[in-house]
Amino acid sequence: MSLAELQELERGSVIPSYARFPVEFVRGEGTRLWDAEGNEYLDFLCGISVTSLGHCHPRVVEAVRDQVGRLMHVSNLFYTEPAMRLAARLSESSLGGKVYFCNSGAEANEAAIKLARKAKPGGDIIVAYGAFHGRTYGALSATPQESKQAPFAPLVPGFKAIAPESAVLEALVDERTAAVLLEPIQGESGINVLPDEFLRVARKVCDEHGAMLVFDEIQCGMGRTGTVWAYEQTGTVPDAITSAKALGGGLPIGALVTVPAFGEVLQPGDHGSTFAGGPVVAAAALAALEETDSEDLLNRVRKRGASLAEGLARLPHVVAVRGRGLMLACELDVSAPAVMRRALLDERLIVNATGPATLRLLPPLTVSDEEIEDALARLAGSLSISGS
Repeated sequence: MSLAELQELERGSVIPSYARFPVEFVRGEGTRLWDAEGNEYLDFLCGISVTSLGHCHPRVVEAVRDQVGRLMHVSNLFYTEPAMRLAARLSESSLGGKVYFCNSGAEANEAAIKLARKAKPGGDIIVAYGAFHGRTYGALSATPQESKQAPFAPLVPGFKAIAPESAVLEALVDERTAAVLLEPIQGESGINVLPDEFLRVARKVCDEHGAMLVFDEIQCGMGRTGTVWAYEQTGTVPDAITSAKALGGGLPIGALVTVPAFGEVLQPGDHGSTFAGGPVVAAAALAALEETDSEDLLNRVRKRGASLAEGLARLPHVVAVRGRGLMLACELDVSAPAVMRRALLDERLIVNATGPATLRLLPPLTVSDEEIEDALARLAGSLSISGS
């Protein structure tokens, strides 16, 4: 089926909630993608931090093939080994408490919101401007972006948004606060790293007032910043983290992980999901987590992230670079959407514009030095064209 035929099917059959580029991808391997015409692309977006081990990582593929041929689904009324093993591995790798599985990042944040509200009924949840926590109603209510919220009002009450400043947070958190929900690095708004001091203050005021501190690590977790979990580099340990995206190695899964003190708050009947923690996605996630939790890999992420950041800073029209590990953004003095489109269609490099002047880069954690140099050359070509 041709691209034109796919576009015609979309016009007649698909709710127009996405703005797609005129490219049909048919195959992926490592850092590369191929379109239906046989053209090869360098992927420095990873499906927005999903295929962080590269496309079709052999260990993930093997785990899925093995599991899908034996058992695909039985529901959470019964035990399956992959989910139990994955829960134990997630807990051991992070906060040492318990795990709730779901199907996406938004669902993981919904679970965190429900956990916080049950732990402290009626309490407010404080979030930061610039955050993106998802598009379901609770997660959307925690996402203080007018363009995303306004069409769907009224939203879930009890959310308060603040600038990510220590003094503001200290003044707002009180005995009525159920949780402070933060992304250590805000992804969708352009890779904005929250100051470590702000996170430490968040921990302090939550402890003082009996509130939970929840870190949304849906985009910044799973090795993206050079440690398995982003909080490990901040000096602050939260009460819960949410994970998704890269957790499934390319398949859809989400998780809420708690410290031991909050592991028993949700009881049977409080929350659930038909497909959550199914054996196929759990097997994929277990393989992805075990592959990611490698000091050699994480060292390479830190080293290559620094190399990529230095290379970006040298490119024309780049005025600033920010981020951590292989979660980077660069500010431009030209149109980022125009550069992104040229990179895709002319240079066959996949990056993402998160705003009028911001490019986001999320290459695979397995990216090579040669691929970084290749990507920088392609991006330089996209930036150097007259009329940016």
